[in-house]
Parts: sequence; structure tokens; C-alpha cells
Amino acid sequence: MSTLVKETARLMNILPANDQRFAHEFVKKLVLAWDPNFTKVTPEEAQRIKAAEDSGFISDDEIDWDKIGR
Repeated sequence: MSTLVKETARLMNILPANDQRFAHEFVKKLVLAWDPNFTKVTPEEAQRIKAAEDSGFISDDEIDWDKIGR
């Protein structure tokens, strides 16, 4: 979690409950406007995906799921 996110959470915690709910709904709308289908990845997530792919990652279509565990 970034320093900015931690600071934002700390500030939100100071607000009264009604204002916290308002801020939460506002942030939720921002996120949905930015990525309505939750398909984008953050730079950190992109790095983790790349590292997994470069480390011998096996795609699920390469697995014979019918024979797993036999």
C-alpha cells in the first residue's frame, strides 16, 4: 500500500461516519469510471504478472484438468 493511500485512509478515519460513507462512495465511483470491468492492472500488479510469466509460469490451457490428481 502506497504512502498516499495510507495517508488518505488515515484522513478518512478522522471524518464523521456520514462523511466517511460519502468519501467511500466517491472513491468507488472514481475507480469504476477508471476501470468499470476491473480489468486494468496497476504498475505493481503488472510487475508481479511479468515475474510470474518469466518464472516458468504455466498457462491454464496447458493443463489437462480432467487428469489432474490421477
